[in-house]
Amino acid sequence: MKTRIYAAAALLPLLLIIVLALPAVCTAVLFGLIAGIGAYELLWRTGLVKHPRLVAYSAVMAFLTALWSCYGPSYPAALIGILIFSAALYGELLASKGALSYEKLMVCLAGGVLIPFMLTALVRLRSGAYGQFLILIPFVLAFLSDTGAYFTGCAFGKHKLAPTISPKKTVEGVAGGVAGAIVGMVLYCLVLELAFDFEVNYLYGIIYGLIGSLAAVFGDLSFSAIKRQVGIKDYGNLIPGHGGVLDRFDSMSVVAPLTEVLMLLIPVVVK
Repeated sequence: MKTRIYAAAALLPLLLIIVLALPAVCTAVLFGLIAGIGAYELLWRTGLVKHPRLVAYSAVMAFLTALWSCYGPSYPAALIGILIFSAALYGELLASKGALSYEKLMVCLAGGVLIPFMLTALVRLRSGAYGQFLILIPFVLAFLSDTGAYFTGCAFGKHKLAPTISPKKTVEGVAGGVAGAIVGMVLYCLVLELAFDFEVNYLYGIIYGLIGSLAAVFGDLSFSAIKRQVGIKDYGNLIPGHGGVLDRFDSMSVVAPLTEVLMLLIPVVVK
């Protein structure tokens, strides 16, 4: 537990400096690297794809997805990138004379395109107007949901939520996570209103907290299910006390794109 706290205390300020103080392209590079490492963890560390070239193609594609998220929806560039990536995957299939399973190619597609596109919603939020403020919303939702669930589950948890997938998660913990996310969003809205003169909608903030917390649980359980299927505890050991980047950003890969959609449909803050 101490290692987990020390790692968070060391890395969180660095993360905030990059996403808040530096240009948006720095956020894109950071999460491009995170997405690339995540692709490696999903494919290689799990044993799902023990094929060095396929893993390399997927990691590069994941990094490029973050850059496209930063520089806007360039359809020709994205199309060319996906065509080249697909050609590389199918080229390996043909070179193997059919020995390479099609399922492995689909896992590469998930690791190289699908998960990075979802995670780099953070980059798209940061690259837009008032991005320094909007990018913090998914962090508030995911981290306070996780914190609320942890402490509530430790204190009151009795009813297992999904014992075969995540034995430590409880229904009471989920309720605490929802409460933590809602309180966190309301307080963040208050800060934006009083300190930065934003117009905020507190009802929308409550909706963000409720849906965002449930999305965080969904993302966490989804990635935990993969770990259970392949028989591993963590996706990696890059972050002391936390595991790999997918262990830390599993819920964020769902919360971030959800926040992006909610900001389009019911913007909680406007200037």
